[in-house]
Amino acid sequence: MTDDSANLPDIASASEQVLTSFRHQLAAEGLSLHTRKAYLTDAAALAAWAAPRALLALSSEDLAAYLASPGVMAKSPRSIARLQSALRHLWRGLMARAQAIQDPTIGLDTPHIGRPLPKDLSEADVDALLAAPDVTTALGLRDKAMLELLYACGLRVSELTGLPLAALNLRGGFLRVMGKGRKERLVPLGETAADWLQRYLDEGRPVLLKGTVPALFLTQRGEAMTRENFWHLIKRYALLAEISSSVSPH
Repeated sequence: MTDDSANLPDIASASEQVLTSFRHQLAAEGLSLHTRKAYLTDAAALAAWAAPRALLALSSEDLAAYLASPGVMAKSPRSIARLQSALRHLWRGLMARAQAIQDPTIGLDTPHIGRPLPKDLSEADVDALLAAPDVTTALGLRDKAMLELLYACGLRVSELTGLPLAALNLRGGFLRVMGKGRKERLVPLGETAADWLQRYLDEGRPVLLKGTVPALFLTQRGEAMTRENFWHLIKRYALLAEISSSVSPH
């Protein structure tokens, strides 16, 4: 057994076979020993998380849930990017060897760990903006959840306001987002955004709901939130937060 397989954990035999094939694949690709060890460690960590299910049984939803797990979310952006690369390498090889019939890494979004600051806004400005909504009200809970989700996940405003309730999977820790060209992707949630979304669903949305509306975020009239509605909210909260920089939903 080569050095780069020495740190693999004791996992189910089916996943162990996949990891062994992955080790040979990485060696054949000519990657450095350091990269091979890192990729194998990432793949083995996923296998340990998934156990007793085998790696080949995992879906895109499973991978999104793994990326949203506390252990992964605590990693640095560089480690997250490496993990994504390792998983894509893994399933690329499985597909090439006909060991898998579909690639669950397609459509996954990298979590926005460390959340880059919006242009022209300082960290203090962003903190003030996120703290501006009055979370003792249903509307404030909605706005807090929207701002946290927008900031944590890097969604476009049209994607945010167009989210249906069915797009949210809090148990799995991810969103199904329909982007440009009707292309769907899975976006892992951060813990903070997920917590505020849960509060909004428990305490805010039922107050705003009038009838049956599929939209996740509702206006005071119980209708689906629009880009224009959200733009007005952003401007109002920027004033409340006393942010001097020009602020837009982008």
